Amino acid sequence: MRLTTMSDYAMRLLMYVGQHPDRLCTIAEVARAYDISEAHLTKITHQLSLAGWLETVRGKGGGMRLATMPQAIVLGAVVRSIEPDFNVVECLTHDTNCQLANSCHLTGIINGALQSFMQYLDRYTLADLLISTKTLAPLAASDDQAQPLHFHRLVSAPTV
Repeated sequence: MRLTTMSDYAMRLLMYVGQHPDRLCTIAEVARAYDISEAHLTKITHQLSLAGWLETVRGKGGGMRLATMPQAIVLGAVVRSIEPDFNVVECLTHDTNCQLANSCHLTGIINGALQSFMQYLDRYTLADLLISTKTLAPLAASDDQAQPLHFHRLVSAPTV
């Protein structure tokens, strides 16, 4: 299974904002920090705001902050709010054309694997990522061969 870039960016955005609880963060600064599109971040910010993960403030001096404590932001719930679907294989869709749909056990096995994946994500919160990123921040800063941040690496957001 592969999550979309939207989930990756959503996690990065939440991690960045979570690392700056004392102020509002802007889409522009997050886009610069991670070298990603402001247009993509705008869409993701809107989705995270609708889901109740972010609070946005409009106007001069505006920005975003977490709408709740990091301990209350469950990673599985965030992924569910961002991903358009979890149809890992065609037979998980409602309008499947698979000839084996009524006699194949693959659907149940894949669905079980998907459920295990989501249950695993449900064990962690944004607070778990922030602890990891703060611990790894000195290592990331001194790494001469630093690579771009991806959700699966759990490295810190650059400080601005």
